[in-house]
Amino acid sequence: MAHARSADCEAILKAIITALQELQESDPETAGYSFEFLEINLGSTPAGEKLREIMSFVSYFPGRGTVRETAYLEGKAEGKAKGEAKGILFVLEVRGISVSDSVRERLTACTDLDRMDAWLERSRTVERAEDLFVEDPEASGISPEQA
Repeated sequence: MAHARSADCEAILKAIITALQELQESDPETAGYSFEFLEINLGSTPAGEKLREIMSFVSYFPGRGTVRETAYLEGKAEGKAKGEAKGILFVLEVRGISVSDSVRERLTACTDLDRMDAWLERSRTVERAEDLFVEDPEASGISPEQA
């Protein structure tokens, strides 16, 4: 960490990484912890950027925005969104409402969980699947009379 901005940082980092990769075989928990500790402390230095290119271990420092944690959280949100889309499509199917390919694609491509929640709520009352995407007048500040 003391050499994070040194001209030799890449060579130093390679030596550390080699040692930690060897440690990974015998003590993966300590190796993972050490890799992540380095990533957090090297920050946005050239050594930190290089380290992030090769990291792929479990997060020991939640909430710090490490590469592994970010990838995990993005995957988790994507999984939740897929589940919401499946639920919306199920509600529409049970209600006998046909769903076009474009509506299905829009639902399955969305990763905004708040929007998906709104669409799920609307799926209980819409007459056409396309009506899911009509903006809610109350949410936009428009009175029902103006809508």
